[in-house]
Amino acid sequence: MDTKEILPTTLLLVIKKNKILLACKKRGFGIGKYNGVGGKLEPGENVEQGMIRETFEEIGIVPKDYRLRGVINFDEYYKGKPVIEITHIYIANNYDYEPQETDEMKPFWFDLDKIPYDKMFPDDKFWLPKIINGEGVVGEFVFDKDFNKLSHYINSADDETLKSWAYKGE
Repeated sequence: MDTKEILPTTLLLVIKKNKILLACKKRGFGIGKYNGVGGKLEPGENVEQGMIRETFEEIGIVPKDYRLRGVINFDEYYKGKPVIEITHIYIANNYDYEPQETDEMKPFWFDLDKIPYDKMFPDDKFWLPKIINGEGVVGEFVFDKDFNKLSHYINSADDETLKSWAYKGE
């Protein structure tokens, strides 16, 4: 059996004054879907550095007062190849600069009680409400080649558990 590639990624959610900043993907994987901002690490980056870089590239802000609130493993297919994507979910309550549209993402603010789950990835409805409520989460989602959810689990997690799940490579 082939070993699946490990793909560490980041996701930032800005939550401020009962609103959440999500962005609509304009190209590539997830086009037309709302999500936080983030992506794959570049060579030599750690997870935190990748989150900051991706956030600035995608919507022009630099997060401040951020905190790791989730680590979720996605057993899925990326560009036709089976991978384990280790997604590190951060929240921030503050940032420098103003959110702006780029060639990749268009940011929008949503009331926390009006999040467009029907226009997001199918896993978001399982973990995002927990993070909004202040919980840390760890878990796993398994998807087939057509991105149909085959199985999942989500558990609450304290800071030590989050650290133990986080990607440690480079």
